[in-house]
Amino acid sequence: MMLDTAHSLERFAWCAGRHADLSVQNVALASEPAYVSVRNRFSATLAESVTCSEDGSFVTSWGYRLGTVDDVEGAAARLAFLLAALPA
Repeated sequence: MMLDTAHSLERFAWCAGRHADLSVQNVALASEPAYVSVRNRFSATLAESVTCSEDGSFVTSWGYRLGTVDDVEGAAARLAFLLAALPA
């Protein structure tokens, strides 16, 4: 069974958007690679783009593995921690 990365990134964006201090800026599912861009609402510099690899890992633009599609909420929570955001 092939991983649906678009669906996985949509789920990641939804989970990240539940964090009070995070703002989902862009969900680019048609780009190559597809990605979600998230930032801290209170900082113009605390931002990150996240992709979903073929093995189901959510990965930041600098190569940090946030987690997998098996625990999307946990992966979004790690991003929130990295971007100094409050828990959902």
